[in-house]
Amino acid sequence: MKLPVRNVLGTVSPEVIAEAKALIEGANHAALATLEPGSGDPLATRVGLATLADGTPLIIVSALTPHSAALKADPRCSLLIGKIGKGDPLAHPRVMLSCRAAMVEPKTDTAIEARRRYLQKHPKARIYVDLPDFRFFRLVVLRARFNAGFGRAYEIEAEALVNAPRGSTGSP
Repeated sequence: MKLPVRNVLGTVSPEVIAEAKALIEGANHAALATLEPGSGDPLATRVGLATLADGTPLIIVSALTPHSAALKADPRCSLLIGKIGKGDPLAHPRVMLSCRAAMVEPKTDTAIEARRRYLQKHPKARIYVDLPDFRFFRLVVLRARFNAGFGRAYEIEAEALVNAPRGSTGSP
């Protein structure tokens, strides 16, 4: 017996988009999932998070980490951002972003903006942000799944979350 498929995704409204954007922009960390070079096995880690002025998620990683090698080998990744509080963790808002990672070239305008915005959120990162093995990555959002709590799930197009047009300069 084949069970009927029911679409449980809600209608995306300006209020839903604003709620998802606020969750992304307000977060100071996230879970990053990448694909391990060679095996293709999933890797997950916690990363510090900031956003560029257009809303593009921004992370910094050391070349010494497995996820740095993974992003360089295959830029496909996802980012899970959410708030945890008391009670059932599945009742709290979270957004999963499907992304393509693009390393920010040092000494560019984007690198200057990335450093400034990252340090605004993470002032203690001053101790490592300029070390030679650390690089910023822009996470170009392809699509998002936003779960705003019980019975409130949405699929949101990237253009609704990030203000830069798709294919703008520097996109992977």
